[in-house]
Amino acid sequence: MPLSQKKQPDGKKPERPKETLPESIAGIASVLVVGLFILTFVVQHFEIPSRSMEQTLLVGDHVFVDRLTTTGKGRLSWLLPYRDIRRGDTAVFMTPNPNDQGLYLVKRIVAGPGDRLHLQNGALYVNGVKQVEPYASHNGLPDPYRDEFPAGLANGIGQLAPGWPPVLEASIHEGDVVIPPGHYFAMGDNRDNSLDSRYWGFVPRENIIGRPLFIFWSFDVPEETAEPKPISERIASFLHTTFHFFTLTRWKRVFHLVH
Repeated sequence: MPLSQKKQPDGKKPERPKETLPESIAGIASVLVVGLFILTFVVQHFEIPSRSMEQTLLVGDHVFVDRLTTTGKGRLSWLLPYRDIRRGDTAVFMTPNPNDQGLYLVKRIVAGPGDRLHLQNGALYVNGVKQVEPYASHNGLPDPYRDEFPAGLANGIGQLAPGWPPVLEASIHEGDVVIPPGHYFAMGDNRDNSLDSRYWGFVPRENIIGRPLFIFWSFDVPEETAEPKPISERIASFLHTTFHFFTLTRWKRVFHLVH
């Protein structure tokens, strides 16, 4: 015969047992572990330091980068939308430039393995087709190397990373640069103010970290250099951000998707 549950006086529901201190600590720890896993393997925070991706990304934009779906096929592909980097994606990657080892960059992938590209009067052609790029901006003076790539190679000597000129020369076929297997060609959307694959070469697939998903915070700051800041400047920057958080935050860019 089933036991009947005793009712509390006045129709009150039975009180739930209070959570013990070890249970509370275990709950907090599990949340921290899940959050750490997400921030380590799923998304990662990056701050935009330069103007090379204007107007898509501005200096002071803080973005969450998807590190998972660009890793290719995996055991969880039935659950997660795995896919490789595609032409037109914005990507975060470790620079192949030997002068800036360990530096992370964000650029647009304009060509992939096997693609052929060149620039004429600053316009990008991939596989013989002029690309429609509403995100690209041109606001600088003409440059014979940057705008006539790779035809203007002779004008780029002295601007290029060590080792890139011979690799570039060997990759030119009938006026086009042919992207080798396992590599990509990356350019900034601010085409006249971007040090990109034109200057330091192809991006190996293994250097790519992921794709920026959205801007979770944007703070109006000047362009930064890649040089480490002394502690005094970092403290001054922290205080400046604290005092001007509300006035210099670009509220309209918060949660803006990155395309």
